[in-house]
Amino acid sequence: MLPTFCAFEANVIPSNRGWAYASLGLSMALVGSYVALSKPLVLVFPVFLLAWLRFGIGGVAMWNWLRKPVGEPALSRRTRALLFLESFLGNFLFSICMLFGVSLTTAVAAGVVMSSIPAVVAVLSWVFLRERIGWRSTAGIACAAIGIGLFSLQKVDASVGAALDTSGPFGISKALLGNLLVFAAVVCEASYVVIGKLLTEGLGPKRISAIINLWGFALVTPFGLWAAWQFDFSSVALPVWGLLVFYALAASVWTVWLWMSGLKRVPASQAGVFTVMLPISAAAIGVMFMGERLTGLQAVAFGIALLGLVLATLPSRTQP
Repeated sequence: MLPTFCAFEANVIPSNRGWAYASLGLSMALVGSYVALSKPLVLVFPVFLLAWLRFGIGGVAMWNWLRKPVGEPALSRRTRALLFLESFLGNFLFSICMLFGVSLTTAVAAGVVMSSIPAVVAVLSWVFLRERIGWRSTAGIACAAIGIGLFSLQKVDASVGAALDTSGPFGISKALLGNLLVFAAVVCEASYVVIGKLLTEGLGPKRISAIINLWGFALVTPFGLWAAWQFDFSSVALPVWGLLVFYALAASVWTVWLWMSGLKRVPASQAGVFTVMLPISAAAIGVMFMGERLTGLQAVAFGIALLGLVLATLPSRTQP
């Protein structure tokens, strides 16, 4: 059974921006946590099998959400295309790039790369949604960029560098390849935000979550079946199965529902600033549970990112 907060219907979601901000922030914090926790999972499950199990568990949890609510318009051809793109970019490609990426780099490094999400979201929302970016959102995006700059000045810890295998394909280090894959996931995530804003104009958060998860399951099924055929499921320990269930519900159900709920009330460019919670959460999980180190400079960078989040969400004098 899903947690109580997932049982709310879309028509009882509060309309104030405080709820929207809380939904967006909690959604990205959960994304960061499951991105970090996916690192031990990819050591047990092949990437495609892990993605397939994630979508399958999420589909079972959201089966009732596929039903069209009374009063909701029928899906147009454009809406169907957007739902497919939302799933292909935000679910399928994001999961594959992120899972392969974090298997080659550290959770902290992945958090560094993901700090660029607000800037990428702002660019895409300006290009495709023609959103005007206010000075507060601009300040938040700038803070994220400054955070990335501070991280880039931080030298890689010697022990971490020694632990990473640098013999990647074509002479590319595995750490660099992992970071490039994580950045590809950043572009997918930014596209997910922009397309999601278009979808929330006509569909409820629950139905969007269920449909894009179903598309993700369909897209990854051939790869998942191939991986499952060669996998020994009896070798998986019980705690790993519990972690898998949390990962699946967080990735497919909770985060999507919360994000789409908040996105209905907030412009995409402003919502993108909340993605700073993703690297902060990912790095926190890496430090607390995986033995990774967070330096003082990285802590300052996270503080600047949070300052940008405050600037972007403080109510202005003209805001109703």
